[in-house]
Amino acid sequence: MRVKVCGMTEISQLRELEEMKVEFAGFIFYPKSPRYLLRWLDPEQLKREKFQINKVGVFVNATQQEVMKMVDACGLYIVQLHGDETPKLCESISNYVTVVKVIRVGDGTDIEWKIHPYMDSCDMFLFDTEGSNFGGTGKKFDWEKLKGLNIGKPFFLSGGIGPDDVSSLQGFASSPVAKDLFSIDINSRFEMSPGVKDMQKVKKFLSELNPGS
Repeated sequence: MRVKVCGMTEISQLRELEEMKVEFAGFIFYPKSPRYLLRWLDPEQLKREKFQINKVGVFVNATQQEVMKMVDACGLYIVQLHGDETPKLCESISNYVTVVKVIRVGDGTDIEWKIHPYMDSCDMFLFDTEGSNFGGTGKKFDWEKLKGLNIGKPFFLSGGIGPDDVSSLQGFASSPVAKDLFSIDINSRFEMSPGVKDMQKVKKFLSELNPGS
């Protein structure tokens, strides 16, 4: 299974992820987040480093101009839209860069109803836990809500995934809906402090998730 490590803030830790062959690194461009990238790094630093890892920019209700400015400034490969972005905005941005639309899932969420307007306007989905504010909650939603659905697009599975979830993830990966599972997304449950990952936890998780790789 592919893995995205989100909320990165340090160049040295990005180099470690590269050594571990992690496929995706996420950078948060939401000023209210404690992991807001521009509080930690200059965009030029990120662009200057010739990483093989795919750089994902996470935005919340930003304008197309704001998003594209950071895509160019940081050399982003994928854009993850975590707010109330319209299908039209997603489609406009997807003309320039791969777009992942975040779908927040709560107890009463009709997932098929929520993804329908975006089927033709984004490239992938990311399913995360619904909270009172935008951004991650560090909590899981009920993955059973996805089982039995045909998403029809590649998707990231996010929301409070931690070091002890390997067997649950492997079980989920055997369900029919997982034919579209593109990547696992991890963040706060692997941190020592906001934006600073416990790299030994990440390394152990990767080796258990994909044994023999």
